[in-house]
Amino acid sequence: MLFRTGMKMLAVCCGALIFLLPGALVAQPELEFSGYVVDLPMYQRLPDYSEVFGVVPAAFPADRNMSLNLTRLRLRPILRMWEGASLSLEHEMTLAVSSQNLLFEEGADMAGRQVVDLRWRPVDKEHVQLQHFVDRLYFRQNFVWGSIIAGRQRISWGTGRIWNPTDLFNPINPLSFDKIEKDGADALSFKYYIGNFTDLQFVVNPKKHKAGNYAMRFRSNVDEFDLSAMGGWFDDRPVFGGDFAGNLFDAGVRGEFIYSGVQDETDAYVRFILGADYQLTSKLYLVTEYLHNGEGAASPGKYDVLRLFRGEILNLGRDYMYLGGTYKLHPLVVASFGGSTGLGDGSGYISLNATWSTSDNSSLTAGMLLPWGEALDEYWYYPSSLYLQGDFYF
Repeated sequence: MLFRTGMKMLAVCCGALIFLLPGALVAQPELEFSGYVVDLPMYQRLPDYSEVFGVVPAAFPADRNMSLNLTRLRLRPILRMWEGASLSLEHEMTLAVSSQNLLFEEGADMAGRQVVDLRWRPVDKEHVQLQHFVDRLYFRQNFVWGSIIAGRQRISWGTGRIWNPTDLFNPINPLSFDKIEKDGADALSFKYYIGNFTDLQFVVNPKKHKAGNYAMRFRSNVDEFDLSAMGGWFDDRPVFGGDFAGNLFDAGVRGEFIYSGVQDETDAYVRFILGADYQLTSKLYLVTEYLHNGEGAASPGKYDVLRLFRGEILNLGRDYMYLGGTYKLHPLVVASFGGSTGLGDGSGYISLNATWSTSDNSSLTAGMLLPWGEALDEYWYYPSSLYLQGDFYF
């Protein structure tokens, strides 16, 4: 019902726009085109699952050593139709060639916010996957008083650097070093400008054969702080929350929280982050962030690992601490470092990489991701990874 309602709303909005803009159809359209290509060869060393399970589960790779090459081509045309109006498309093609089956399915929709399946796999073999998908496809009309966006889009809420509790439309796992873009959400969004740095946004995200998601967010500014409050209905739960970001002396501080209500037989929970960042010197930047995940389990024996592998949740435990930053080794070379640990089970990971800006529109990165933990701890499931990444933007 909500899916049909959302589609009707989209049709009504498009009709209203044509009626309100009689000169639109005779305006001269302009086409802009951009995109990028990324090549990511990597080597991964998986945990010894047989030591815990006796045999390697069918869903897991049999060999602990895995090589993988991931190539992404993303095309981003934008059609400027008339004043304030545009139609945007982001179409990605991905080729994954691996020595064995992938542990985490490439291209899984982390949020489940897409109504229409716009993903195709012309090649889906044991060691080779070729797919292409539409990750953004939306119409945008800007007005003096606000904007309307309809279609598959990014709805970026929250202020956190590592985790975003209020970003319930486009979440992404912090360990996903191979992801560049957040998954798009099929939605209809309205934004109304109340004043300088103050606006009100409404979003409807329909679902097939299910109650959809909808929310509103009020954002404003007080002195040196940006503040917002949000509320709505996500995954059959009532949700409300908020965030802030500002300056405390010379440091940046931020926070987010949500309260997610009762759903069927599951309890309500709270998720929040507190973070700070500081430019220590002209070369060294530091950031830290704490996450409390009330939806998580208190011990590894109660972790819902299958939901993590399916992309339905981002973390298994309850409390996490992150520390990271960047250091400029050279005007063209920047090193990044970061590490997170689960305060409940003590597992965690370290991420290190260095990026060389080879030109104005290309770069080369070398990095590693090293998890640690006892068997069945959260980060024990993740493979150790060494990788290279080449980017070219056009």
